[in-house]
Amino acid sequence: MDEHHAEEDLNRLRKQYNELAELAGSLAHEIKNPLSVIRMNMDLLAEDLGDSKHPELRRNLRKVEIVQNQCTRLENLLNDFLKLAKLNPMELTAGSLNQQVEAVLDFYEADAKQRGVELIRYLDPELPSMMLDKYSFQSALVNLVKNALEAMPDGGQLMVRTRPTLEGIALDLIDTGCGMDDTTVMNMFGVFYTTKDGGSGLGLPTAKKIIEAHGGRITVQSAVGRGTQFTLDFPTPKRIRQNVQA
Repeated sequence: MDEHHAEEDLNRLRKQYNELAELAGSLAHEIKNPLSVIRMNMDLLAEDLGDSKHPELRRNLRKVEIVQNQCTRLENLLNDFLKLAKLNPMELTAGSLNQQVEAVLDFYEADAKQRGVELIRYLDPELPSMMLDKYSFQSALVNLVKNALEAMPDGGQLMVRTRPTLEGIALDLIDTGCGMDDTTVMNMFGVFYTTKDGGSGLGLPTAKKIIEAHGGRITVQSAVGRGTQFTLDFPTPKRIRQNVQA
């Protein structure tokens, strides 16, 4: 594929990304206001029933609590939509993949330690720059690192490696977690698909859209009981690639 067609494909992916983000934001805002009214009235009703001295009315409190819990679940879903909506428009500038990785791993250092997960970093110091939008790119990495840590409830290792490739650079995230079966691997990037209780099913699809909007691609290898490897491949600007090879 020549450079002209590659640029056309990248522009198409960015357009799809922006359309999804706009749709997500519109939907979230349309739902948020009536949901807030429902939540507020459920809270007031819970207070009234909790103060009541009538046993029959107090028994209805449990039904109200169920509605409150579902409101919380919907609010979390809306927050994920709004995070997606805030990601556009993207402004790509030359930046360091290593710096983005370091920032996200530093953020999760305490959480990893608490979970008993060792973070292992193999970041190539000679890695060339890539074109990236720092805010959205970090959001994608956060989703992937968070996913990896949650796959290791009993501790383990998360190895994060950056390396040059023939056409650019790559990032590997390799965990020793519970792994995934073939069905999960096939569906994991589908919107709303999740195997987690209370999960929105938006984290990985959002990460994939962001990576593709950067001209990259994401692949996954996993085996139940052995762990998972995500690999992110990104192109580097042609002039940067030529300078590195010179």
